[in-house]
Amino acid sequence: MGIVEVTEQLDWNGRNVTVAGLGVSGIPAARVLRGLGARVTVVNDGDDERSRAQAAELEAEGITVRLGDGATLPAGTELIVTTPGWRPDKPLFTAAAEAGVEVWGDVELAWRLRGADAAPWLAVTGTNGKTTTVRMLASILEAAGLRTAAVGNIGVSLLDAVLGEEPYDVLAVELSSYQLHWAPSVRVHSAAVLNLAPDHLDWHGSMEAYAADKGRIYEGNQVACVYNVADKATEDLVREADVEEGCRAIGFTLGTPGPSELGVVEGILVDRAFVENRQNNAQELAEVADVQPPAPHNIANALAAAALARAFGVDAKAVRDGLKAFRPDPHRIELVEEVQGVTYVDDSKATNTHAAEASLAAYDPIVWIAGGLAKGATFDELVQKSAKRLRGAVLIGADRALVREALARHAPEVPVVDLDRTDTGAMSEAVREAARLARPGDTVLLAPACASMDMYTNYNKRGEAFADAVRALAATGDA
Repeated sequence: MGIVEVTEQLDWNGRNVTVAGLGVSGIPAARVLRGLGARVTVVNDGDDERSRAQAAELEAEGITVRLGDGATLPAGTELIVTTPGWRPDKPLFTAAAEAGVEVWGDVELAWRLRGADAAPWLAVTGTNGKTTTVRMLASILEAAGLRTAAVGNIGVSLLDAVLGEEPYDVLAVELSSYQLHWAPSVRVHSAAVLNLAPDHLDWHGSMEAYAADKGRIYEGNQVACVYNVADKATEDLVREADVEEGCRAIGFTLGTPGPSELGVVEGILVDRAFVENRQNNAQELAEVADVQPPAPHNIANALAAAALARAFGVDAKAVRDGLKAFRPDPHRIELVEEVQGVTYVDDSKATNTHAAEASLAAYDPIVWIAGGLAKGATFDELVQKSAKRLRGAVLIGADRALVREALARHAPEVPVVDLDRTDTGAMSEAVREAARLARPGDTVLLAPACASMDMYTNYNKRGEAFADAVRALAATGDA
């Protein structure tokens, strides 16, 4: 199932390490490093009540914390370990570069701390679908009888996973572009890039830099580089990667697969990559109906997960059993209710146009609830591709005018309700307006194509507001 290369262990005793940020990864990293004997200083931009409480806990453990100054490099720093959200152009990193000090992320730290019996990593990145694919992969690996966990950008902390007393057989690892940027030496067993679309360009600086960071996941792959046949940019990243001798490019497609691909034939997920005589043979893995929900982009996620599992030697039965057992996290094309013949679906996680496009492609006809913080996005291409599916649209949020203008240009016949309010109660009104526009057989789809922070703490809260409003509608019968 592949050879695990273990990085030479470092002597941390007395080493001066600066941890950048008190985030969810910064605090565990500081504690781990202190436990290894390092002299740890945490720097943090903020100096609020929560930060002061966190700092007090860390200082009681012998960790120095400097609040309100994340820009200055502490004297004597030999290494920086950063939380993923800190942008590369921060003054702290400029100072580090001038001083010749390396910068690692928490993923790089976890990679360097792996023990002699380290579990191989099967890694996933992409603009959309990462979490679902990693959790599908973990479900398949569990069905194969392997001790595993979904780790990285979700689930179990990577540091906890690599330092735990009971070893894993294999890890299903979600990696964001931020994490990959700060992970120069990570070399995984096999990896997948699901898709590439403009996102986080304010952090990376350009689409080229964003794609390059995503492509780091393929560097040094041992067995398989899994790419999306429908997204040429992912295949280009495979071509550019420096991989181990014998590592293969494996495509996944919603169409009939060619040799070295996984795909779909007459409602069956099939493998023409990890079989003997792949020119002529294919292995049945599962039925489309085994994947819930069976939306096209979710089938693509399942194929990518299956490809990584097959690269690790998992048999077809475990793929099927794992996919059948899997249920997606909330707010990802989640069926909420059917009310008077209209289906209500929560895809609040569709926080960018690429994710919303995939969601809109899964239903027809649709009353679309959209809007929020656009993050610099434009909506013309999304509306052009989805216009024929739209029964109507209800727009909410700070940047709803951008969606409204795209609808006016490319779908002028679609009725639009523009809710001129950004309070959290707007969702109840949006659901009532969507119900008014919908007819039996339609789907009311929350796929905002925007971030949520103008109205809600996060996309989870937005999805919960939608679900609550739908259930209230069902209870009153006002549809």
